Amino acid sequence: MLSDHFLIEIRLDRERVPSFDDYPFSLNAVRNLETLPLNRSVTFIIGENGSGKSTLLEAMAVAWGFNAEGGTLNFNFNTRSSHSSLQDYLQLSRGYKKPRTGYFLRAESFYNVATEIDNLDEGQGGPPIIASYGGVSLHAQSHGESFLALLMHRFSGNGFYILDEPEAALSPTRQMSALVRIHQLVNAGAQFVVSTHSPILMAYPEAWIYRLNEDGITRTTYEETEHFKTTRDFLNNYKMMIEVLFTDR
Repeated sequence: MLSDHFLIEIRLDRERVPSFDDYPFSLNAVRNLETLPLNRSVTFIIGENGSGKSTLLEAMAVAWGFNAEGGTLNFNFNTRSSHSSLQDYLQLSRGYKKPRTGYFLRAESFYNVATEIDNLDEGQGGPPIIASYGGVSLHAQSHGESFLALLMHRFSGNGFYILDEPEAALSPTRQMSALVRIHQLVNAGAQFVVSTHSPILMAYPEAWIYRLNEDGITRTTYEETEHFKTTRDFLNNYKMMIEVLFTDR
């Protein structure tokens, strides 16, 4: 059956894995991975630190053709090679439509992407790359402002976007702004795969949420995520929670 997904699903070629005792295959999320279907619009990957969210997203991005440190398909630079070999064992099932554009945002290495843009613009005679990011150097903005400039100016409809913890530099208000922008882009035909800790972002309606834990990868609902329940309980009873947290500390 034909699908207008850009990326329909990923599959781990388990027969080719050299050993599930070695990283990254020893991660529970990878050890138990077979096939992971993706939502046509927005798919969230959530889990505790160290659960393998970034490893899985990075492998997905590199297998798609993105640079490991982030950027568009045209970026090809290497500040520090640290990505795993997982992408070599992933098979991507693509839809019949090809995205018009795409981007891999990796919060921890976005500084390197901004530096690469400045370096490329210094050495070329054509239109500056930064023009498609709003015209202001990403280094001349705060971290949060540069993230929003990327969302507002570089991202467009009919694009495929992989975002690794995009909330890292965003205040709660700016996270809501990002949520609105994601919705605008989805309505214009975009597809997103996002790893996040943000209960604001993962509230996106009808998104699929996959939780990474000791059992591997399981589908869950927004209200069943620890992010939602913990944030709700803390805000509703913050004085009591502070007392409990600080008792005998």
